Amino acid sequence: MMKNRTYHIETFGCQMNIYDSAIVESLLQRTGFITAVSREQAGLFLINTCSVRKHAEQRVFALLSQYKKLKDDNPEMRIGLIGCIAQIQGAELLKMFPHLDFIAGPDDYRRIPEIVCNFESPKTALISCLSSEDYDDVKPYQSGPCAGVAVMRGCDNFCSYCVVPYARGRERSRPLVSLIDEFHRLSDSGVKEITLLGQNVNSYRDNDNDFAALLYAAAKVDGIERIRFMTSHPKDLKENIILAMAANRKIAPHLHLPLQSGSDKILHKMNRGYTAEKYLNLITMARKIIPDISITTDIIVGFPGESDADFQQTMDIVNSVRFDDTFTYRYSVRPGTKAAAFIDDVPEQLKIERLEEIISAVRRIGRENLEKLIGKTFTVLIENESRKDSDWWMGRTEHNRIAVIPKNSCFIGDFTNFTAGEISGFTIRAEIKEDLHAPAALHEA
Repeated sequence: MMKNRTYHIETFGCQMNIYDSAIVESLLQRTGFITAVSREQAGLFLINTCSVRKHAEQRVFALLSQYKKLKDDNPEMRIGLIGCIAQIQGAELLKMFPHLDFIAGPDDYRRIPEIVCNFESPKTALISCLSSEDYDDVKPYQSGPCAGVAVMRGCDNFCSYCVVPYARGRERSRPLVSLIDEFHRLSDSGVKEITLLGQNVNSYRDNDNDFAALLYAAAKVDGIERIRFMTSHPKDLKENIILAMAANRKIAPHLHLPLQSGSDKILHKMNRGYTAEKYLNLITMARKIIPDISITTDIIVGFPGESDADFQQTMDIVNSVRFDDTFTYRYSVRPGTKAAAFIDDVPEQLKIERLEEIISAVRRIGRENLEKLIGKTFTVLIENESRKDSDWWMGRTEHNRIAVIPKNSCFIGDFTNFTAGEISGFTIRAEIKEDLHAPAALHEA
């Protein structure tokens, strides 16, 4: 029987992983675990992992090697690896890292307290069957004014480069009534902003309720003053979602819409389900309905078969759409995916050069977009203290832009109107205009 019932969790990857860590915390606390003062003193040390990018995987493996000393210094500690890497790599991880006690995939988190408390075998592997668990009855504790809520889990898209369907299973949506209950619970606990999470939120479906219906329902919850969502998939983004955003001031005018490539040839090889023209039509539609909407994206460079012409087509879209921010990656082979069978024929140095070129363009455009905002008024939700200056608060505008404002009389959790003053890096520095206990209208229908 485990004596030291304290835990420490380190999380890598997306917002869904952060949410999953909160689920694991809730499950542990149900059985009497409490947060450890430090990871060194924890009875249970968990690493929640992401396997979407090779770099993230390598980082976790490097850290696992470093964490061996934790076990050497505290032999009674249990070390577990959970999440996507645990699901994909399986029992071989237990052989690679002798100090690792157990692994658990994303659908086996309920069994972690039992495994830890009744630890008999020196090694345990929980490889989920997937496509069954939604943790609908688990209400993770989340502190602060912002919280994520997983509205669905898994993915049915099977993009040729992506491991998510293999790591998290097929799509399943949570019941709308349960989600509304969770929104009310979060509001009662002081949460002002929620982010609806899913690998593809556009495909949410609970009987006759689609994602637009979920947005309308969420906007009716008292106390929740701002609603965000991610990630959207272009093939499933419908006009009714943008209309729902325009009709409700609570829904932030920000759309994260991954492009991945501007080449139809590459999009087809990626199995993305849309063309560059369809993607551009979606951007046009969104900007027509919400003229000030902020649009961000994901782009992969160096996918197998990507020629100079294919890459230039991606650059052309970057320059024409002028995204507010872009998350860019160079392609890396993910074992088990369809693309793993493709010839990885783009030299690594060329991938690096293309990545640097696109990052340079993205940074230039992002900076120019921000500079156009100087003198305009926005609403920021104060999230925490600025890391660089303790006299300033940090928060995000309705368009998901980072802003810092003088502390003055406002506090964490307050919505405050401000006028954009200067741009420091990619952060808006602002002067207080007035303090509000409710946000100003974010945008008009």
